[in-house]
Amino acid sequence: MLRPLSLVVPLALGVILAGCTSEPVMQDGIRVNDPFESGNRRIHAFNKGFDQRVVAPVARRVSAGGNEAGEPGAMDLVINAGANLSLPGKVVNSLLQGRPEPAIRNFFRFAVNTTLGMGGLLDPAGTDFGLPEVDTDFGETLAVWGVPEGAYLELPVLGPSTQRDAAGKVVDLLIDPVYHLLHRDAAWAAFGLRAASKAGDRARFGDTVDSVLQDSADSYAQLRLIYLMHRRHELNQGGTEIDPYADAAADDVIDPYDP
Repeated sequence: MLRPLSLVVPLALGVILAGCTSEPVMQDGIRVNDPFESGNRRIHAFNKGFDQRVVAPVARRVSAGGNEAGEPGAMDLVINAGANLSLPGKVVNSLLQGRPEPAIRNFFRFAVNTTLGMGGLLDPAGTDFGLPEVDTDFGETLAVWGVPEGAYLELPVLGPSTQRDAAGKVVDLLIDPVYHLLHRDAAWAAFGLRAASKAGDRARFGDTVDSVLQDSADSYAQLRLIYLMHRRHELNQGGTEIDPYADAAADDVIDPYDP
């Protein structure tokens, strides 16, 4: 199903990871390498309008939370299922990074939630077995392998990224076991479910996202700063030691477009 995409991987990696000659600048103490700023700002304007007209309205419609008994609502079930489908790819990336412990954690989390959690709709792995998700992606794998961050990019619909992370998104799709093991229609359904889970995340953090996109004097610069700070913190590239198994809910910085 995804074999034709493999033909463009070397080209995509070469183009996206090509070095840039611009001089980085400092923004609020953060080094920013943004040689494509004019183009990035045009894409940001599109993304901002797309969020306002499409993503935010959809997110508001699915934002009904759990009931008074504390049971998960429809939004929670979609988010849980989407997150569960992302776990096999995270297992692969942890192994590629030479980190077997998070790979084992995510494998057992996937096994528990897929079986006991009704296909991932519920999260008994986290609530009953103490197995929180250990987040990772191929962008982090490239960082572990020593690939530099590259220039800042804003991608259509997907939002803020870097050259390294943009290349990682392409490879994540190709190495994800879910899409290789499922029939084409089922794979597309899984992709749609993961996309829907992002609308649920948008609903959860709606006020924060709106404050960045709609209330900032320069939403592009603000979003760029938030993304780079958050991503470097995730990858432990900002000088701060982090716990790789910490609960993501404890993070102080929310990435409105986190893929």
